[in-house]
Amino acid sequence: MSVSKVWEGITLFESGSSTPFGTFDTDTKFVIDAPKVAQWCATRLGYPIVDIELLPENIYACFEEAVGEYSAQVNQFNIRNNMGALEGKSTSENYTGQSVNGNELGNIFAISDAYGTLANVGGRTDIKKGHIIIDAGEQEYDLQALWGDVIESGSRIDITRVFYEATPAIQRFFDPYSVSGQGTLNLIDEFGFGSFSPAAQFILMPLYEDLLRIQQIEMSDQIRKSAHTFNIVNNKIQIFPKPEGPKELWFEYMVNSEWMNSNTVIVPDVVSDYSNIGYKFAEYSKINDVGIQWIRKYTLALTKELLGAIREKYSTIPIPGSDVSLDGAALRSEALTEKDNLIDQLRENLEEVSKKTRMLNEADMSDQQNKILNRVPIPIFIG
Repeated sequence: MSVSKVWEGITLFESGSSTPFGTFDTDTKFVIDAPKVAQWCATRLGYPIVDIELLPENIYACFEEAVGEYSAQVNQFNIRNNMGALEGKSTSENYTGQSVNGNELGNIFAISDAYGTLANVGGRTDIKKGHIIIDAGEQEYDLQALWGDVIESGSRIDITRVFYEATPAIQRFFDPYSVSGQGTLNLIDEFGFGSFSPAAQFILMPLYEDLLRIQQIEMSDQIRKSAHTFNIVNNKIQIFPKPEGPKELWFEYMVNSEWMNSNTVIVPDVVSDYSNIGYKFAEYSKINDVGIQWIRKYTLALTKELLGAIREKYSTIPIPGSDVSLDGAALRSEALTEKDNLIDQLRENLEEVSKKTRMLNEADMSDQQNKILNRVPIPIFIG
């Protein structure tokens, strides 16, 4: 039969043996505070008026757990708050207690690279050029069979651009006969300004007039001429009108597998998710008084829960002529409520200082400040 042990007011703390994990045993402030917190918890539970069925090691374990829980809650908040900025950083770094000022633009750029390739405005995938010979009167060609299977060893290619367009309207903006007999056109061509308006004809003309003239040229080509165009589905191209050949048809393309691989970047040994971001236990000596007070209250709640579990094992103790009922169930119920309240309070306080909340608060403050300034009389300046 086990011998009942009670608190005797002895609060000696030995680093390396008084706590189960020894996580904070090298912290001088933790070593100094541990006996004081243990004595405070025992006193709050009724010692020395009533016996407390706990030993110092029990309360030290609760104290260590409370500090670890506080650190874990703060770290969980920081992980959510800084995940986007720290993704891709080294997993060997410890970001606990460090200010992280960053954003998720890096991730956005990485994602946008894939779209940039498709939009012909950048990206990580090489855009290659190819060509086929088109024959007179033949309108349909399989670019995959004629080029992809031959040049790219059967790899799937995706066509990004086909060079089968009419001459740009801006190059035919001016009718050369409209300046017949004038030497300005040739002179301007010699200086490399042939695609721009010669001074003889362009005198402060509005821009919409240029646009209307371009639209007129393009619509004339579309209605009065056989406009150059094409349709491409599954790398099978149809050319309109029937070509006069033989001619070369040039196009730009990318290899589908290269695009997939280049836009799926896998980097080892870096922060990738919630599980490997470098947040470790906080240093107890660097926790401010607000945090220390929370830790004390949480230690008391844990101690109360442990004492309740011990007393609940024996609901009554026989004494001469009667029984003594123990309050184990009540202690555990109170402890659970106190723990939940402390966790909720801490999480609410952390959310109030999140980056998102601070930005919203600053925006609201700016709006309110503008409302105040709008009520300030504006002086009339008399020169």
